[in-house]
Order: sequence, then structure tokens, then C-alpha cells
Amino acid sequence: MYRYIFLIMAIAGGLFFLSSCTKDSPEENLKKGEEYLAANAKREGVVTTDSGLQYEVLQEGREGGRSPKSSDMVLCDYTGYFINGKKFDSSKGTPVAFPLNGVILGWTEGLQYMKEGAKYRFVIPYYLAYGPGGYASIPPYSTLIFEVELVKVL
Repeated sequence: MYRYIFLIMAIAGGLFFLSSCTKDSPEENLKKGEEYLAANAKREGVVTTDSGLQYEVLQEGREGGRSPKSSDMVLCDYTGYFINGKKFDSSKGTPVAFPLNGVILGWTEGLQYMKEGAKYRFVIPYYLAYGPGGYASIPPYSTLIFEVELVKVL
């Protein structure tokens, strides 16, 4: 009996979490993202590129570490957050390999500023992320935050 109550509560909690990530309208997501980017740009150590990508160096790369080109394969450890602080994705300490030209534009651009061993925080405007359509659990017009470690250029 208690197992079923726990299961029902767990399912309800999961549905609440998912609905809380997507309850804002696309217009609200756009507005909140623009406000977040404007405030973040004023923080010390944050660099805003011509494209609108923002990055902050959390850890410098290794001396002599390689920087990837967009055509390279990379090995990265990462965690992704919505601007409200909720985590939506993570490699969970197990680095993932992928082609740099096969990911969102914010990653393709941002990782090229890094050297192996570096850890950066990216704040990625919706148009360099999943755009006006969103993707899976990512709502439309979402500005995203990623903490990314470039483990190796493959």
C-alpha cells in the first residue's frame, strides 16, 4: 500500500517538475532570457561575443592544451541549467565525445575559445541554442546555461 502511495507521489512530483520548466509562454521565456543576459553581461569576468554568446572562465586550460576547430571531435564533461537554476542535463562526470559541428551553435562557438583542461560557463541565447521551437524538454526561446569542461580534443 505505502509503495503505491510513494510511487504516485513520485510520478506527481516528476510531472510537477516538468510542468514547472515549461509553464512560461514563449514570449515570457524570450523576455526572461533577455533580462538574464543583460544582467549577466554586467558581471565581472563575463565576456559577450559578437554573436551574443556569454562565457566566463572558471578554470584555465592546460599549458600547451589544444583548442578545437569546429570540424574536430571533442570530449567534454558538462551540466546544463535553465536560467531559473534547474538542471536539465548532465554528463554526470562521464565525459561525452561528439563532433563540435554537430551541437548547438553556442557550444560550437564557445568551445573554440577553450583549451584542453579548461572549464567555462556559457550563457547561450535561444538563437544559439534550440531557437524558437525548443527541443524535447527545452521550451521555445530558452536561454541556457552550461558549465563545460573541455577534457580533450580527439
